[in-house]
Amino acid sequence: MLRRGDTGAAVAEVRARLAHLGLCDTNAPDPDAFDDELDRAVRAFQQERGITVDGVVGPHTFRRLEEARWQLGDRVLSYIPGHLMAGDDVTELQRRLNQLGFASGRPDGLFGAQTDAALREFQKGVGVTSDGTCGPDTFRAFDRLVRTISGGNAALLREQVTMSELQSGVADKVVVIDPGDAVDADLCHAIAVRVEGRLAALGTQVLLTRPARIDGGAFPDDPARAQFANDVGADLVLSLHVDRASSPEPNGLVTYYFGDPRGGVHSPSGRLLAERVQEELVSRTDLLDCHTHPRTWDLLRLTRMPAVRVELGYLSNPADARRLTSTSFQHTVADGLAEALTRFCAPT
Repeated sequence: MLRRGDTGAAVAEVRARLAHLGLCDTNAPDPDAFDDELDRAVRAFQQERGITVDGVVGPHTFRRLEEARWQLGDRVLSYIPGHLMAGDDVTELQRRLNQLGFASGRPDGLFGAQTDAALREFQKGVGVTSDGTCGPDTFRAFDRLVRTISGGNAALLREQVTMSELQSGVADKVVVIDPGDAVDADLCHAIAVRVEGRLAALGTQVLLTRPARIDGGAFPDDPARAQFANDVGADLVLSLHVDRASSPEPNGLVTYYFGDPRGGVHSPSGRLLAERVQEELVSRTDLLDCHTHPRTWDLLRLTRMPAVRVELGYLSNPADARRLTSTSFQHTVADGLAEALTRFCAPT
């Protein structure tokens, strides 16, 4: 964990990577020092990438810095089960495959099985050895085609088809509810159970990512929760959280979906689900409406189905805390969340 005031070779490495991205100066007086300039650069990078903006370079931020260093053509890409290659070059590969009509899935920067299958189909179509390895011959084939083909969004078309399949009623769906644990695990679990009860009454199969308590072990991290949702074949994921700040001023309700805050790639179905959740909760409560926003957090990025993260308020804000700890308010929130998912899945 690196933050302002730290020094050393690791700080110099972070500075070098941010300088490569044009976010800070390579000629700092003391490149080994985590100074104010580097703090601003780290926060700018976190903002651009849609991850938590705190100025701290922990494992998540450093992993995203590693991904950002790669451009398509810098290295040979391939599918490695259990250790997926990740990076901006993978994102660009997925975009190109989708643009050309090969179903590589959502451009999430992870070289998974679907990207491998799409690449092999592309290689077969252009007469390159169909081995799933994206190397010099495949790069040259892309360069030839990209000059003659532009426009189109096959990935968006496929997501629209998926959306139409989801809009067949909530009764036959599998919904994963993720009770967040960073701030108040018990509160999030209590609301999750109330949502579970309402959806189960409608015929929905509901699975929770964790029990109320985990004795002798740590709570699963975001990649593990995303893998759980993928493994059970969930149709939707709803992740519930509350927040806490150093100031009592921040307050309100916000919902996040997968997307690049800089624009471009995002999940249309995730955005629609986030909007439904936000609308229902704002209409039923007096929480401040902080709207919906795209983010690339792992739970949103790694799930293969529409997923949203709901921040239900701040326990550091006295008014929000009174609401969130009220049993009647928790029932109201559960009603709103269940109705949002029902509306989302309703036939059009």
